[in-house]
Amino acid sequence: MTVPKLLQSHAAGRWVGQQPAKALRSAINGKVVAHLPEESPDFAEMVAHARGVGLRHLLQSHFQDRARTLKALAAYLMEHKEQLYAASTPTGATRSDSWIDVEGGIGTLFAYASIGGKDLPSSNVMHEGPAIRLGADNHFVGSHVLVPRCGLALHINAFNFPIWGLLEKFAPSFLAGMPCIVKPASSTSYVAEAAVRLIVQSGLLPEGCLQLVIGPTGDLFERLAEPDVVTFTGSADTALQLKAHPNLLRRSIPFNAEADSLNCAILAPDVRPDDAEFELFIKEVAREMTAKAGQKCTAIRRVIVPAALADAVGEALVARLRKTVVGDPAAEGVRMGALASHAQQADVADKVARLAQSCETLLQGPVDLRGEGVQAGAFFAPTLLRCRDPLGNADVHQVEAFGPVSTLLPYGDFDEALHLATLGRGSLVGTLVTKTPALAAQAVPSFAAWHGRLLVLDREAAKESTGHGSPLPKLKHGGPGRAGGGEELGGLRAVKHYLQRCAVQGSPTMLGAVTGEYQRGGAVIESEVHPFRRHFEDVVVGQSLLTHRRTVGEADIVAFGGLSGDYFYMHFDAVAAAESAFGQRIAHGYFVLSAAAGLFVSPAPGPVLANYGMESLRFITPVAIG
Repeated sequence: MTVPKLLQSHAAGRWVGQQPAKALRSAINGKVVAHLPEESPDFAEMVAHARGVGLRHLLQSHFQDRARTLKALAAYLMEHKEQLYAASTPTGATRSDSWIDVEGGIGTLFAYASIGGKDLPSSNVMHEGPAIRLGADNHFVGSHVLVPRCGLALHINAFNFPIWGLLEKFAPSFLAGMPCIVKPASSTSYVAEAAVRLIVQSGLLPEGCLQLVIGPTGDLFERLAEPDVVTFTGSADTALQLKAHPNLLRRSIPFNAEADSLNCAILAPDVRPDDAEFELFIKEVAREMTAKAGQKCTAIRRVIVPAALADAVGEALVARLRKTVVGDPAAEGVRMGALASHAQQADVADKVARLAQSCETLLQGPVDLRGEGVQAGAFFAPTLLRCRDPLGNADVHQVEAFGPVSTLLPYGDFDEALHLATLGRGSLVGTLVTKTPALAAQAVPSFAAWHGRLLVLDREAAKESTGHGSPLPKLKHGGPGRAGGGEELGGLRAVKHYLQRCAVQGSPTMLGAVTGEYQRGGAVIESEVHPFRRHFEDVVVGQSLLTHRRTVGEADIVAFGGLSGDYFYMHFDAVAAAESAFGQRIAHGYFVLSAAAGLFVSPAPGPVLANYGMESLRFITPVAIG
C-alpha cells in the first residue's frame, strides 16, 4: 500500500514541513496521494535568502552563464522526465496531456537557453539600440539599456500545468538574473514539488535562486519591495484580488496576470462541409475540448459558426466527441482523463447548469468510464451546448466551465462573427478557419484588439500547426481584458519583463563603455596588433585599425555587377544616372561593404576572431567612381 506523501516547502536551502494537514486526493480514484504541510515557511527568511544569497549569486554571473545553466538543467530534467510523468499520474492526465506539461516545460527551458546564448551579451547590460544623436556635432548621444532589477520574482501558478507553468516563468526570470519564489496551486502541488526536488537534486542552480511555497502565501505579499515582480496564472477573479493588494499598489510592484478566458474558434463563411477546412475545424474544437479534459486557459469555449452550418457542425462535433473514451489514463484506449480535483468537478458542474438554463444541450454524459475505482474519480463527460441567441445571451460570453465544455454560437454575417468574438471582453487566443486570405486580413484588426494570439488555420498551415491551445516560447502568451492584460513568453520579450529599462545619455565614448558596443564618434584605441589577432577576452570596445586606402574604379563596378548579377541602371547607365538625384553613376552598396571587409582582414595564416554578421547595416551615402 502506497503511503501518501507529505509535501514540503523549499525555503532558505532546506525542506520545511513535518506535520500533515489537508489531504490531496487522486483525480482518478479519490485515494489520498499527498498531504499539504501544517507548517508554513518563514516568509521573512525566504525573502532575505532570495535577496541576500540568490540575487548575489545570480549577479556574479551574466546572461551567457545563465543561458548555459538553463541548457544543462533542461538536459538533466529530460533525463529524469519519467519521474515527472509518474508524479503527474494522480492528476488524471493522459500521457499526451502530461507531455504538454512535462516536455513542453522542459522544451521551454531549452528555448530560453538558446535565446540567451544567441541574443544576449556576456554581461548584465542589454543595449536597446541604436543610439540617438542628441547634439548637432554628435558629442551628446542617448540610448536605452536593460539591467537586472535587483529584486525577486514571485510566481503564482495554476493547477492545470504544474510543471510547464513553473518552468515557463522560471526560465526568463532566471535568465534575467531574478531569484524566484514559486507558489503552485495546492490541488496539484505534489507535481510541482516533485519537479523542484529534481531541480534541487541536480545541483545546477546557484543557492537561493529557486524557492518553493506549498500552501498559503501568508504575509509574503507584504514583504515584497519595489524591485520585485509578481506573475500570476489563474482565474480572473483571483487575479483582480491579488493585483489590488495594497503593498503592490503602494510600491508600484509590477503584476503580470495570465487569466482564464472565453476563447473562441470561428468557422468562416467561405468553408463548406466538404472542404478540408471543415474537418480541420471539427478536429481542432474537439481536441481543445478533450485535451487535459478541457482544463486549459487556452481551450475553446465558444464555437462561432455560420447559422446555415450550425446543425452540420453540431452533428459532426457530437459524433466525434461520442468516440472519446474517458477514464483512468492507464486503462487501454482511454483518450481523456479526469478533472484535476473533485472541487474542480463540482465547479464545472455548477457552471454547466447555469449555461444550460439558457442554452440547448447537444451532448452531455453520462459516459462509460474505463478503469478500476473510477467511480470515485473527478471525471466529467464532454459537453456541447448550443445558444440560439448569442447576441442576447450574456452568460455564454461571461461564464466559463473550466472543463470539457464548449458552446455553439451561430452567426449571420462575418462582421457579426467578429463581433461575437469580442464579447468575451479579452481572450488569450482565437482561431479562424478559412480558405480566403482576404477574410483573414479582415479579421485581424478586430481580433488583435481583443486577443493575445490568433491562429489562422487552413489546409496548408495544418501540415505543421501546433494547434489553437499551444503557447510557444517564441510567441507571446497573454491577452487583454478578462485574459489578464499581461504577457508571458514571446522570446526575448519575456526576459525584458524581468529587467529594468533605463535611458542613458552622454558622450559616444561613455555610452560605448556602458553598452559594450562602439558608438560612432567615440574614442578609438590605436594599436599595432590587428584586432583579428587578439584573443576574445583581450578585445576592448574602441580598438581600431586604420587600413590602406582603396579608390573605387569603373572596373570594380563592372566586375561586381558580373559577379552579383546586379546590373541596376545607377551602376551602369551614365546617361540615366546623370538625370538622377545622384547626378552620376555610383558603386553597388554591397561592393563598398565587400571592399571594406577586404581592407579589414589580416591575410596571414593563424587563429582569428570570428565575424558572424553586422547589425543595423545601412547604405546612407553613395560612393561614386573615383
